Amino acid sequence: MKKNSLNNKFDKIRFLEENNKLVSKDQNRLLNKFLNNKLAVLGLILFTIIILATIFAPLLSPYDPLKVDLRSMRQPPSLAHWFGTDNTGRDVFSRVLYGGRVSIFVGLGSSLMAALIGLAIGCYGGYKGGWVDVIALRVSEIFMSFPQIILVLLLVSITGQSLTNLFVIFILTGWGGMYRLSRARMLSLREEEYVQALESFGISTFKICYKHMLPNALGPVMVMITLSTAMFILTEAGLSFLGLGVPLNVPTWGNILNVATDIVVLQNYWWMWAPVGIVISVFVLAVNFIGDGLRDSTDPSQQG
Repeated sequence: MKKNSLNNKFDKIRFLEENNKLVSKDQNRLLNKFLNNKLAVLGLILFTIIILATIFAPLLSPYDPLKVDLRSMRQPPSLAHWFGTDNTGRDVFSRVLYGGRVSIFVGLGSSLMAALIGLAIGCYGGYKGGWVDVIALRVSEIFMSFPQIILVLLLVSITGQSLTNLFVIFILTGWGGMYRLSRARMLSLREEEYVQALESFGISTFKICYKHMLPNALGPVMVMITLSTAMFILTEAGLSFLGLGVPLNVPTWGNILNVATDIVVLQNYWWMWAPVGIVISVFVLAVNFIGDGLRDSTDPSQQG
């Protein structure tokens, strides 16, 4: 009698699981833990402000970021031009706003895509193994055997300067680290008792891997995404600063910094490069704060 009752409970749990009706009582715990992290909330606020400013750039600045006005060359910050103007009279504030669209797209977009690819392959490979895991492991080792900045420079020199090329190159050079991180985490999690219990219930491999095991690996994954985002934004800025990234006719944070290659500008016209440098630093710091908050909120070992 007790055995039949226990089997009925197992059948009920399995039915609820397969129909996505098994809801945790602590579903708001992650959000509460994130909101209790003051630095994470500050980072989210700064991140949102910068994102919204780039989206609504036409409303915040009436100037065309590409329009040349030789009568307004090298003007310091004023009410008309909040961040001053550059060597050709272009409004620096407008260029920072519009440039943020491209830089954030390249940095955050490529980081998320690399994470998506690395997680999809790494989680499955770490849990099930097989030929997919073997091939992915060998390919990731090839990419990670070269210093990333050298590999990026090599691929840029081969493919040429292009926003699309840079986006794809960042994904190709960034997915390997996420794959190996998620794979290593899955190799340790698949021996846990709750995984074996789920297997005994007959839960599908997909749900065990991506619904139950993946959340327990999100802490280091979130940190990796934030580090990748910061690295890609800084790499784009460095490449564009050297004239090897996005074409100079496209406003990006790195291209704005390119004027600092002139020693005269660097010493006498601080408003041409200092504001965008501050914006880059604040955005990267905000992303890292968000990552730390997500790590703490998704870490099962953190109580509260």
